[in-house]
Amino acid sequence: MGGRLARVFRTFNVESRARREISKEKPTPAPRHPTSRQDELADHPEIQEEIHRKDDRLLTLLKDVYVESRDSPVRVKDGGGEHLPCKQEEKRLTKLGHMGDLDVQKVPKGKISIVEALTVLNNHKLHPQIWTAEKIAVEYSLELKEVNSLLEFFIPFAVQEFPKETKKAIKPT
Repeated sequence: MGGRLARVFRTFNVESRARREISKEKPTPAPRHPTSRQDELADHPEIQEEIHRKDDRLLTLLKDVYVESRDSPVRVKDGGGEHLPCKQEEKRLTKLGHMGDLDVQKVPKGKISIVEALTVLNNHKLHPQIWTAEKIAVEYSLELKEVNSLLEFFIPFAVQEFPKETKKAIKPT
């Protein structure tokens, strides 16, 4: 209903409003300030000649300048369009993933994906004797200090479902 009402107001008297807007007198632009420097140069050919004239005294002084370099010459290798080698990170294949193409396939060593992090936390929570910090560090190519921090500061949620008979039902009065 609101769309129809808005359309009615939008299309009301459109043609006369358009004619009124078109027939309005156009605003005159602000006057331009004459650029004094360029106009003066164009009007006076002697200034143009002075600009393009070479000064022989300055040219002789420039020819007398001699630069001596004491550094050993730097050798530049002709790469022939080759790119500089970039730092290659070692990557490892991920352990899990149920999303197929959407999953992260390779992760740099020293890092884990979100799915792997949740799995590590859950495994440690369920079986702390088996999934120790040392085993997790070796299994996922992580540093022991980072694994200890992960296990200390991140805790997975525990989902609890209550059976229907133990739920308190609100009885209508």
